Amino acid sequence: MRMNIRSLTRFFFFLPFLLPVVTTEAQHLSKMTTDDNSKYTTVGNIAITVSNFGVFGNGLNDWPTTGFRQPSMEYPRGSGIEHLFIGGLWVGAMTADGIRVTTGAVDVSSIAPGKQYQGFEFTTGVNSKVIEKSTLPDSRFYDPNAISHQDFIADFTDTNTTNPANNQVIFDHHPMHINVHMETYAFNYSFADNFVIFNYWIKNVSGNSFDSVYIGLYGDLVVRNWNITPSTVGTPYYNKGGLGYVDTLNGQHLNLAYAYDFNGDGGAADSYGGFKFLGSTPYENTTSYQSWLYNNSTDATFFSPGTDALKYSKMTVGLLPAQLNALFTIGTGKPSNNMTMLTIGPFSHIAAGDSVNVVFAVLAAKMKTWGPPDPDDLKYYPHNRDNLYQTCTWAQKTYNGEDRNGNGIQDTDEVWTNHDAAGHAVPKRYFLPSPPNAPRVKVILSSKTADIYWDRGAEDSVDPISFLKDFEGYRVYGTNTGADLVGTSELLSKLILLGDFDRADDQIGYNTGFGRIRLTSPVQFSHDTTHYYYKFTVPNLLNGWQYGFAVTAYDSGDAATNLISLESSKLQTLQRVVPGTPAQQNGSHPVGVYPNPYYTRAYWDGAQERDRKLYFFNLPAHAEIRIYTLAGDVVDVMQHDAVTYNANDIQWFQSTYSDGTQQLAGGEHAWDLITRKDQAVASGLYLFTVKNKDTGDIQRGKFLVIK
Repeated sequence: MRMNIRSLTRFFFFLPFLLPVVTTEAQHLSKMTTDDNSKYTTVGNIAITVSNFGVFGNGLNDWPTTGFRQPSMEYPRGSGIEHLFIGGLWVGAMTADGIRVTTGAVDVSSIAPGKQYQGFEFTTGVNSKVIEKSTLPDSRFYDPNAISHQDFIADFTDTNTTNPANNQVIFDHHPMHINVHMETYAFNYSFADNFVIFNYWIKNVSGNSFDSVYIGLYGDLVVRNWNITPSTVGTPYYNKGGLGYVDTLNGQHLNLAYAYDFNGDGGAADSYGGFKFLGSTPYENTTSYQSWLYNNSTDATFFSPGTDALKYSKMTVGLLPAQLNALFTIGTGKPSNNMTMLTIGPFSHIAAGDSVNVVFAVLAAKMKTWGPPDPDDLKYYPHNRDNLYQTCTWAQKTYNGEDRNGNGIQDTDEVWTNHDAAGHAVPKRYFLPSPPNAPRVKVILSSKTADIYWDRGAEDSVDPISFLKDFEGYRVYGTNTGADLVGTSELLSKLILLGDFDRADDQIGYNTGFGRIRLTSPVQFSHDTTHYYYKFTVPNLLNGWQYGFAVTAYDSGDAATNLISLESSKLQTLQRVVPGTPAQQNGSHPVGVYPNPYYTRAYWDGAQERDRKLYFFNLPAHAEIRIYTLAGDVVDVMQHDAVTYNANDIQWFQSTYSDGTQQLAGGEHAWDLITRKDQAVASGLYLFTVKNKDTGDIQRGKFLVIK
């Protein structure tokens, strides 16, 4: 069997000492230092890797270290549900040298020696990086010129026939001679946090005109749950997909290509992933949809194009209705391992030195229901695409901005405030209504209790469209005990409403007022300059269990523009906390261990040996914990600092059931039952000592492990 090396091979080199050799579509490879795909979106609920060489997604690779899996196109963020192997920009045209197509990524397998770069034809400058900016004032990437809550900016070119980093030939690459400036935009608003906008400026630097230009977004869309089926298991990861395409909806252009898990993970990957064309300058609204079988050279219709001429033919002519029907039919096209191509064009003419601007959205959305015979069959599940369509609507509104109906014409009821180089009015894009600013949240833990505090900054928020202070209220959310133990570290989708408090001086909402949560005077905490005006207490929690809490602010909506009430993002204030005993100063509370006895395979543990934990409690603020066998041998030694400790020294909290941001009560310390010699402990009775590093006092105890 020949090794299947998917699309990342152009710019990656193999690390045999770190990563296993596998015969799958997702070969584990590592990135060259001259290109940058270390960035991925983190402000919203969709996590997409963005590079500076025409590629998005990362081929489902575990890098840069084996302890961290960088998302490719994950939604919800942290869930392990991926929606893309890899994608890239395609540009095709009639040039002075004939038909030329430049591809950012292709579906390539069994690559012959010396041809690793074939199909990955964009390169970038040495030491080039993806630049990050943000409109969020508290972001370290804050920039007043940013467009979104998280901008990524990159430049790349197809002019090189060799990789500038190592002079290796890009096999069979015939440059069009184009430069590409790319910007991506991501948002944390609750109604706009599941799409990322890809904004491309493509400039002709060839010295000659281009005719009949087509711009395409290519992707190996594959929706699967990594917690159930990692890509390393081989072909079964990729051949369970279903595809769809919606050209128009209710008489309006939708321009949507999407994929979903047809029958792979039994409902554990219950979402859509897709591409949507948003707009272009010059204005163009003709899209076409293409799909083909992965690395196929025999099917008359669904073959994988290998030459510029075949690629161009795929871009210029979409699948016909009968071909679409075959692709979307159970038993014929479902399930399958198909590629997706969404193309816009033709742009009739691009002169030397001129540019075209094309904008897509890469998006994901939850199904209403997952089930057989086909979760995308609206006959059985008539509302399954509702969230997907709503996502498309918000992505389109975001792009349209002041061009409200998106027709590229300044209508009489529109005011366009930007101007191009010639002084002509152009619409301001990426112009969203916004909810109030998210409050600043702090959680103070004690035994079986969490006190949630937040400030009142949201109440001064001004809506960018109505220019009114339209703050209405706050909502407090939390998770139930054990919500993190269902095979995913994602807590966002498991938040339930704990409290809703709104203004009492209008006719909106419940008019509860804020008396129950408002403090008599604001409070501050050590090393924190924020003044907190509100407090919500959550009692009856279980010590040692992880919970999620979030506070959002929402507005009153805008009847004049028919806009519903908007709510700030839960993700922005989500706090992962583990209630427990606070740090003890005087030693009046004896140190202990729970659960004691400790039984393996308890519900709060994971399935693997390293996904176990027990807790030491009533610890001093600064302590040394030593664990011994009955024979006096040292099993493990741990240093505890109440201010800095967050349990990231054990696997349970590193990645398996959390994300490394959790907060523990200051008097508790978790242990994974792994010795300092990296071995799992055996059943038996163990002794421990806890030394107060501030006073020198030592407490002793014992606990029992039963396997």
